[in-house]
Amino acid sequence: MLPRKILLLLGFIFSTVANAFAGEGTINTGDTAWVTMATAMVMVMTPAGLALFYGGMSRYKNILNTIAMILIAYCLASIVWVVWGYSLAFGESDSLIIGNLNYLFLNGINIHSVSGTIPTIIFVLFQMTFACISVAIILGSVVDRMKFSSWIVFTILWITFVYAPVCNWAWGGGWMHKMGALDFAGGNVVHINAGVSGLVLALFVGKRQGYGKNAMIPSSVTFTALGAGLLWFGWFGFNAGSALEANGIAASAFLVTNTAAAMGGIAWLFIEWKHSKKPTLLGLASGVIAGLVGITPAAGFVTLTGAILIGAISGIIGFFGVAVLKHRIGYDDSLDAFGIHGLCGIWGALATGFFASPSITQGASGLFYGNPGQVWIQFVSIIATIFFSAIATAIIVLITRWLTHGLRVEKEVELAGLDNALHGERAFEIE
Repeated sequence: MLPRKILLLLGFIFSTVANAFAGEGTINTGDTAWVTMATAMVMVMTPAGLALFYGGMSRYKNILNTIAMILIAYCLASIVWVVWGYSLAFGESDSLIIGNLNYLFLNGINIHSVSGTIPTIIFVLFQMTFACISVAIILGSVVDRMKFSSWIVFTILWITFVYAPVCNWAWGGGWMHKMGALDFAGGNVVHINAGVSGLVLALFVGKRQGYGKNAMIPSSVTFTALGAGLLWFGWFGFNAGSALEANGIAASAFLVTNTAAAMGGIAWLFIEWKHSKKPTLLGLASGVIAGLVGITPAAGFVTLTGAILIGAISGIIGFFGVAVLKHRIGYDDSLDAFGIHGLCGIWGALATGFFASPSITQGASGLFYGNPGQVWIQFVSIIATIFFSAIATAIIVLITRWLTHGLRVEKEVELAGLDNALHGERAFEIE
């Protein structure tokens, strides 16, 4: 019998060599457990968090319609993603513009497939939740007036022809990735993409009846605050989960996400307090979301100091977009998808070029760490996303309008409320 110490030494050597040869093709149970949990957290953001957040801000006669449109968007995006969306976004292609259809119906992906250190199936699902919430964010620009049938057609086309290409550019090996653009969890892919698309859709659909003349009071600020809390919780999966491993970068992303959210809420609250003399719960909740949006592209690249500055400025930008810019220009972005997601997403993506620190992720350095060229790379990626999202969404809107014979509900339906007219249901029984 060999001495116990020799046996332990041989076992250690064997396991070390085995792990070295296994590389990234081996499933790590800790990473898998974390990304599975993160996927569930991001899933909750859409049919629960965003549904409450948007539902509470919509008028009482349209709250169920708002939630129904979010739920159907989640259902449709889920199917589109596993049938052809994932393949278009992550299928290997030499075009650097769009993937391919090799993974149609997830062909070739099974329980033995591995991406990094997690099962490919989990990676597919994690990315699916991003697609789902991206299209649902757009709804905030057009609640109270868009046809349910038009929304269904728009959702399918947008995931296919807008979301999938931008996702491929940034995360699927496309030109943005090759250029070195930094987008940890979706500044370009999710927030700029959805925010700009929401603005374009709102311009095509037109303003709500009585907009700028009649008071359009939220049905329940309480619902909105609860929705913000659920979104905040889910955002930890959104950002920290994007590390795709249970490691220090995930922990750092968790920390800076919470910090930026808190700073966004504080900044919005105090600037609103000074501007309108009242600190509102709606403003506080909106500021938290603004901070979360701003930190999303930077979460895996910046230090605590960067997160504090990104979050605070996000709160200020969000307030400016909602309280000033929208009214001066005169567009009707119902629940401020562009004002919060679009504008704060732009700021967050650009700020990543300033604050990215190699102490967090090696090879990711911004202006303040000796790499001014990263700011230009971030700027190019932002401009490209804005122009592509705007033009592609406009084309999709025109196709949708033709297929569904108009985008907007009839005037009588809009004035009466979409809940009862379209769904035969009411959220509240009012005596």
